[in-house]
Amino acid sequence: MSALAATGAFLGLIHTLAGPDHYVPFIAMARSARWSLARTTAVTIACGLAHVGSSVALGLLGIALGWELSSLQWFESKRGDLVAWLFIGFGLAYMLWGLRRAWNRRPHTHWHKHTDGTAHAHRHTHAGEHAQAHTAELAPDIGVPGDHVRPWALFLIFVLGPCEPLIPLLMYPAAQQSWAGVALVTLAFAATTLAAMILMVLAGLYGLSLTSLGRLERYDHALAGFALFACGVAIRLGL
Repeated sequence: MSALAATGAFLGLIHTLAGPDHYVPFIAMARSARWSLARTTAVTIACGLAHVGSSVALGLLGIALGWELSSLQWFESKRGDLVAWLFIGFGLAYMLWGLRRAWNRRPHTHWHKHTDGTAHAHRHTHAGEHAQAHTAELAPDIGVPGDHVRPWALFLIFVLGPCEPLIPLLMYPAAQQSWAGVALVTLAFAATTLAAMILMVLAGLYGLSLTSLGRLERYDHALAGFALFACGVAIRLGL
C-alpha cells in the first residue's frame, strides 16, 4: 500500500504537468480578466477538486457495484472527448468575442473645432466611456463583461473532465486490499494534483508578469480564448 500511495502521488504530479489543460486555462483567464492571486488560486482549487472528485465518485461507485474496469474506462474516455469539445467550443466563442472587443477598442483620434476657432484632438476607444478629454491616454479596461460566468464555465468543464490514471491504476488495485487503501491512494493522487495545478498556475502568472504584450494587450481576451481552444485540440489529438 505504501508503494501504491507513492505511485499515486507520482502519477498525480506527472499527469498534471503533462496536461497543459490543468493549468493553461487558469493562467490565460486570470491574465485576461485581471484576476487577483487569491481569486485565481480559489478558482484553481475549486476546479481541481471538481476534476479529481468526479473521477473518485465514479470509481467508488464502480467498485461498490462491481462494475467491470473496462466499462469505467470506456465511460472516462467519453468524458474526455466531451471535455475536449467543450474546451474547443468555449475557447472559440471566447476568442471571437475577444477579437470583437479588441476591434472596438482600437484607438483612434477625433478632431473637434470650437466656435472660438480653437481645435483639439482626443484619442479614445469605443469601449467604455467616450469621454472628450484633452489627453492622448486611453481609458483603462475596467470591468470585463461576463467575468462572473467564466469561472463557472471552467468549473463545469473540470467537473466533466476525467483523471485517466486514477481509477484503473490506483483505485481498483487498492480496492483489492481495503477501502482504507483506496482512501490512501486517492488522497495521495488528489494532493499532488492540486499542488501541481496551483504551482504551475502561479509560476505561469509570475512569468507573464515579467513580460508585456505591448500593442497586443488589447487582444488579451482573444489570446486567452485561443489558449482554451488549443487545449481542447490537444486533448482531441491525444497530446
